[in-house]
Amino acid sequence: MSEASPVSPLRQPALRRIIAGYTVNRLGTWFGFVALSVAVFDHTHSALAVAALLVSAQVLPAFVVPAVVARIEASPRAGMLSALYALEAITTGAVIVVLWNFWLPAVLVLIAIDGTAALAASALLRAALARAARESAAAEHASDPGSIEAAAAEAEHRANATLNIAFSVTFVIGPAVAGAVVAAGGAATALAIDVGSFAICALILRDLRPYVEEGEGATVQARLRAAWSHIQAMPALRTLLVVQGIGLVFFESAAPIEVPYAKVALQAGDRGYGALLGSWGVGVVLGSLIFARLPARRLGIMLSGGTLAVGLGYLGFSVAPALAVACVAGLLGGIGNGVQWASVISAVQRLTPEPLLGRMMGAVEAVGALCPAVGLTFGGVLVATSSPRTAFLVTGLGAAITSLGFVYVARMGLDPVDSGPEKSETELTESSLRWSPFAPDESAVVPSMAESGRAEGVHSTSSTPQTP
Repeated sequence: MSEASPVSPLRQPALRRIIAGYTVNRLGTWFGFVALSVAVFDHTHSALAVAALLVSAQVLPAFVVPAVVARIEASPRAGMLSALYALEAITTGAVIVVLWNFWLPAVLVLIAIDGTAALAASALLRAALARAARESAAAEHASDPGSIEAAAAEAEHRANATLNIAFSVTFVIGPAVAGAVVAAGGAATALAIDVGSFAICALILRDLRPYVEEGEGATVQARLRAAWSHIQAMPALRTLLVVQGIGLVFFESAAPIEVPYAKVALQAGDRGYGALLGSWGVGVVLGSLIFARLPARRLGIMLSGGTLAVGLGYLGFSVAPALAVACVAGLLGGIGNGVQWASVISAVQRLTPEPLLGRMMGAVEAVGALCPAVGLTFGGVLVATSSPRTAFLVTGLGAAITSLGFVYVARMGLDPVDSGPEKSETELTESSLRWSPFAPDESAVVPSMAESGRAEGVHSTSSTPQTP
């Protein structure tokens, strides 16, 4: 097989639009998160109310997102993804109205709807990115069929890397800018900016088609069964999702520990806490760049190495004698954070046939929303029953041990699966695969597989790992 040449995701208009839409939305999301957290706490003076906000935004939607993704993929109409962003704009606008006469139950219901749309849109957007990257690689290497598989894997890797860099940048600047806007103009102003970001995304991606054609127009239930059958038939994918869920519990358990760690264990005060956040954020950016530079064939190393780096960062917190050393540990943990999540996304995509990408991304989004809730509870119990250093020792050991699970996954194999139509009735009922990420007027941007040949293919301001 000949060596595949790198494919820049920014060379394709379709990929540029997907990445631009994602970046705008991520920035807007920070404005919404910071504004709502502040507003809910100011009205209730209750940390439990803020926790309920997080549950409504992430945990409850996680149970229905796979079905929502399957339903949207079953519709051939263009604009379904834009409809999700429009729904987010409407619910956020309604929240602004509710804040004038604050009623917490109404806020929680609206945020649950918004969170469902947000997670579904993120899953569909990631699936669209992977499909578009695979299609562009197939088109560029149509004259050399032997190189298509390697080129598609590398193109998908580079597309995910670009998206990861965009996330890391918004992770660093988003909370700071959002906090400044809330302080200067109030929560309603920040939420209005969030509404604007949804409107921009709806316009940018107005003709994106998440539709996946399946035999006899398969129902939502049949599409979900197909996704579940694929997970059952792919031990490496199943193990990957389980190990990532366990890892997220340990990753996110650090959030309740950080403030007492900075203020009590290090006696560094608010400035020290800010320095820890900053060091982790810089590490996330560096980790994103490292992921972008490493080739796709190193995915197994990136999975285990990124997870181990997060664990070592937490272990560094547990023994750091002073703030400066803790910041070095935070930098290491942030680098691992920047590498790890993007590697998980790439691994799931590599183990998933093209028709199932949206549903698998929905499963990943669900795992990424549910497991942090367990981790936050676990971390809160740890720090309440021991000390910040002991709590970080436990979470660090847990994360480090989890890296062995990813070593096992890599040994099971991360080879790309056949992206062609599935033959099993229990899986895809002989799906036909004529997919283009945008409506027919833009089909020339990313040719369909029939034209190009076979191709492969939480938010908090804490320093804990964040899922892009």
